[in-house]
Amino acid sequence: MQSQRYIADTIVTCDANHRVFSPGVIDIEDSKIVWVGNLGDEEKTNNPVQQIGGLLMPGLVNAHCHTPMTLVRGAGDGLPLGRWLAEAMWPREGKMNADDAFWGMTLGTAEMFKAGVTSSCEMYLFEEALVESANLSGARLVMTPGVFSSVHSESRLESLVEFYNRYHDPEGKVTVGIGPHSAYDLGVAACIELAEFARSNNMLYHIHLAETREESAQLESQYGSSIVQILSDNGILEGKVLAAHCVWVSDKDISLLADSNVAIAHCPVSNMKLGSGIAPIEKMLKKGLTVGLGTDGPASNDTLDLWEEVKVAALLARVNSLDATLINPFDALGMATLKSAQAVGLDGVGSLEVGWAADMIRIETNHSSFVPSTDLNETLAHLVWSGSTRKVTDVWIAGSKVLSDGELLTIDEERALREVKERAFRLADD
Repeated sequence: MQSQRYIADTIVTCDANHRVFSPGVIDIEDSKIVWVGNLGDEEKTNNPVQQIGGLLMPGLVNAHCHTPMTLVRGAGDGLPLGRWLAEAMWPREGKMNADDAFWGMTLGTAEMFKAGVTSSCEMYLFEEALVESANLSGARLVMTPGVFSSVHSESRLESLVEFYNRYHDPEGKVTVGIGPHSAYDLGVAACIELAEFARSNNMLYHIHLAETREESAQLESQYGSSIVQILSDNGILEGKVLAAHCVWVSDKDISLLADSNVAIAHCPVSNMKLGSGIAPIEKMLKKGLTVGLGTDGPASNDTLDLWEEVKVAALLARVNSLDATLINPFDALGMATLKSAQAVGLDGVGSLEVGWAADMIRIETNHSSFVPSTDLNETLAHLVWSGSTRKVTDVWIAGSKVLSDGELLTIDEERALREVKERAFRLADD
């Protein structure tokens, strides 16, 4: 059993009660937190004690991503979503193999670790390669294998059952769901079938929904209602559902999503880059929806820096409602930690609490962007508004370090860079 005590200048738990300890102490045994609180309240210990200073908080959780798309980063810039997919993404992705996906995932994971992201929810093909990459790096992974119209078949479903039985491990670092791309790609009948499949296997159902104004026009014309209403009427929103984007949703749509306890993966930077629109998350939050944050893929963002999403999500909500009181620093941090974890179905992740996973990041506060900090509110404001990626120094996942003083411990980044560079040229070759 490995035990360790850490003492930090500030511990931001991101728990439901917004507890902050300054200075704070956290005790880790193996992969779990066994105590957290104010310095001076802790019991004596014979375990190693490390004075780490800085700010300690939970690792960030990327609620919606296609990380292997590091291989196609930058392609199709300036195109709207439909053309971007058809003209730039799908032709290159169609040439990908499992090794490509492995190295794309590995390079993206290195980028996420450096940004303090310890978990990601992935929708992609080559699911076994992504699990292999995550296992080697130590990342926490929610794998929702993609289902597209081009690969949807009975054999695909059979392979997903086998994949689930082999890799789904709620006590470990890999959990498995299913990722039907969208109703506009698969059609309503296939979405119904896949929803029933997900519920029968207690899987997370991870789907793109209402990302653009135009994407579902044909289905909406056919059924005479909004895409959210269509999915609701057909039972597709029942069960554990994660809906990515949800930009073009009405007040009635939001009520339907709330009635079914659908979780939202909000991807503000991708939505802006592709000109998709601004998701009304302030209305979603008022309705009690669980809203997490995702980067989307590194080709539609074009980074895996979840700190950008933290800042932009809060700013867009304020300007969209003309209300500077919305989305305070606690709320913004919560969307990237506890709420994201809840959205993707992770239990015991996203907060620094007793019995929860020791997924933690240290942020260096001896930096100009944290000055002055005359009180805790200012420190938290700096954390959210000043962009903290460059100040993430250390990352632990399940109590084990994957980043130490800015250096990756579990990923050969140089090789990953080389592999992705070489493979990207092959994919781009017409």
